[in-house]
Amino acid sequence: MECAGKGRGTRCLGPPRKRCGRCGAVAYCSASHQISHWKEHREECDRLEQQMKRLDLVNDFPFTFSQEATLQINEKQESRCSFLSKRGIHQVGMWICECCCGASITSFNYSRPENNTWNFSSILCPCRGPSSPIGKSLCTWKDYYEWRCIPLHSPVALLLHWPLTVYHAIQIAGLGSLTFEVSKLRIHYLGPEKELLQLAVFGELRALFPGVHVHIELIGPAVPQHRDGDKIDLYSYAHCIEKDCSCKSENESTSCGIGTCISSAVTLQLHRGFYHDRFGDISENSFPHLVIAPNAGIAAYTSWLPTIELLKEINVPAVFSDYCEEACHLAACCINTVTSQPLRLPIQLNPFRQPMVVEDSTLILPCYSNCFLFAM
Repeated sequence: MECAGKGRGTRCLGPPRKRCGRCGAVAYCSASHQISHWKEHREECDRLEQQMKRLDLVNDFPFTFSQEATLQINEKQESRCSFLSKRGIHQVGMWICECCCGASITSFNYSRPENNTWNFSSILCPCRGPSSPIGKSLCTWKDYYEWRCIPLHSPVALLLHWPLTVYHAIQIAGLGSLTFEVSKLRIHYLGPEKELLQLAVFGELRALFPGVHVHIELIGPAVPQHRDGDKIDLYSYAHCIEKDCSCKSENESTSCGIGTCISSAVTLQLHRGFYHDRFGDISENSFPHLVIAPNAGIAAYTSWLPTIELLKEINVPAVFSDYCEEACHLAACCINTVTSQPLRLPIQLNPFRQPMVVEDSTLILPCYSNCFLFAM
């Protein structure tokens, strides 16, 4: 992490080892930088102190690897690279961008077979349909793992947080009952980045919304120019590595070209650009039931302002996530400034946040992908 007073006129004197004595959420390289930053920090100090008190809840996961993926990475005893290497998934297939030495989005090529594979045996991943339908709404990772019969030492949640966050967003937006009433659920998904290299995991929405065709429009500047307009039909779940597993034959029997062509349960369509620029042509054929913006960073990018104005105008439930509670608070302030309206749903912890901490975050607060949610 960086010194919170960096850029205050003088050079940092070393690593930031001096924490704020009140909140403990920021650190400084020297007393002089701490003093110069106080005028700005005192406005956030009490709020950050309250957020630090909720650390145990934020770090609480049911997995056997939880301490390794949270505290040990946070304390530099472990890294994301070493965590993935121990499990044979470092820089492999869909896992390739889960650490700092991974591939960039510009290399995006979904057509490669390795981008459809978990790189695990079938017992460790959801490569086939569920053995039983969902009996109740899933509220925790433990609920999901039990339903899909996956052992708690499997790290597949590190990728499944994308479709599970979509699932949870639909529930908290009050659209859960809608999935029993419509044959096609339309979602506008804003600002995709590394999930563009992990699109096969969205096949899990077939299990989460049985009998519903989920159509997701993924819109953002990170979509490569040569993929703008691409349509991807997911006829199956992401595969395991077993050659004789039924997940392979399932794909062959349900894809086009063999006998009849069966409609896919999940369709992804890619669009390059900002939502407010592309909304007109996209919504003409696909007006959304829900808009979702994972890890949005609203306070960090002015390009969100016209999008927020558009979302206010179309009045569709819009769910945002971010890496920590403070980022959500700053985003909520921006939204209130633009719309003069309170949030539709207050800031809340996402039970399906990615269960591995982000390395080298700017705050001492632990950060997780899709950590907190709120809605306008």
